[in-house]
Amino acid sequence: MNTRPIGVALLGCGVVGSEVVRLLTEQADELTARTGAPIELRGIAVRKLGKHRDVPAELLTTDSAALVAREDVDVVVEVVGGIEPVRTLLLQALRAGRSVVTANKALLAEHTAELAEAADASGADLYFEAAVAGAIPIVRPLRESLAGDRITRVVGIVNGTTNFILSAMDATGAGYAETLEEAGRLGYAEADPTADVDGFDAAAKAAILASLAFHTRVTAADVHREGIRDITASDLSAARALSCTVKLLALCERVPQADGSERVSARVYPAMVPLSHPLASVDGAFNAVVVEAEAAGRLMFYGQGAGGAPTASAVVGDLVAVCRNQVQGGRGPRESAYAQLAVSPMGDTPTRYHVSMEVADVAGVLATVAGEFSRRGVSISTVRQAVRGDGATLVVVTHTAPDSALAATVAALHELEHVTSVTSVLRVEGDTP
Repeated sequence: MNTRPIGVALLGCGVVGSEVVRLLTEQADELTARTGAPIELRGIAVRKLGKHRDVPAELLTTDSAALVAREDVDVVVEVVGGIEPVRTLLLQALRAGRSVVTANKALLAEHTAELAEAADASGADLYFEAAVAGAIPIVRPLRESLAGDRITRVVGIVNGTTNFILSAMDATGAGYAETLEEAGRLGYAEADPTADVDGFDAAAKAAILASLAFHTRVTAADVHREGIRDITASDLSAARALSCTVKLLALCERVPQADGSERVSARVYPAMVPLSHPLASVDGAFNAVVVEAEAAGRLMFYGQGAGGAPTASAVVGDLVAVCRNQVQGGRGPRESAYAQLAVSPMGDTPTRYHVSMEVADVAGVLATVAGEFSRRGVSISTVRQAVRGDGATLVVVTHTAPDSALAATVAALHELEHVTSVTSVLRVEGDTP
């Protein structure tokens, strides 16, 4: 059993990195007791030396490659983000037998296979709990706790910025633009919110979740992605009329095929969620993930999905696991991609639509609209109609159908003579009234 100090190189000392340093310093004795050996910071790689007055100056360096290559470094912890030069540095560490703890969702969504292969070749560990949903433990349950079960579906709210915006729009009736501005003032949205509001952040996390849940390599490019820029106050109002709310969801599930095989579907988009669904009550910047498994049933993981301290908690938790492995001579879980399931195109994925349109108040318009759905094999669940002057608002909620059939129906509705405009199209998750 190894009881010598375990040397750690930390890449990055921003909001998360500084919290990692704090936890390692304040809880040093307890962490030693939990791991069986002292954890010692060998150095902290930063871009500029003069910006980190709360960190011992002797630990700081701008030479990341030299820090990673030091002989007294056993574990590399990365909280920088981005792809390069991080990818090269972590591959360098893994190939040298140094274990890696990372919170880098973008890197993992593109290069997990490459990193996992390097870890396997050298016998190093690769841990990444903090890459999805901050402090919420979801990676380890998927990799370990549910390893004896068959997961069928994972659906979650995994981006705090968009959840804050949608929750505020629902509560206040305000529009998207003004709510985004308020989110920026309160620190919930970045100066450039593109990664969040256009779904890139959630798509990277969906790729990681799908890969873990279905033992298949899924990248961000495999994830169908839509953001929340086009969501309006009217959409939230329409959702309330159906006893629903609107959430940006990351959905990963097994999709049965006609020949008995399965594909993986991974997608991110705003959707109506019934108020009875556990995700409907997740408000503000909080995250939650619901996992459905054949034996375990439905499990929900809820908590703070971002922020310095919550994310650092997940990072240090991984570091403790890695250090325990080194002390006891064990290894963490390896990548599991044996299933090699194909990824289902979005058009083939079964979904449901909520379509709101303005129509002329003339005889036969409802039958004409219903005919467009029927022509493409789409069954209608409910229809609501409200007459206003010489026009009417028509709201159709469908049963499940291939997304391509639903999209084609909506395109056809735009061309109908008596449809003035299609004002809203949202997918629906769960059972609606």
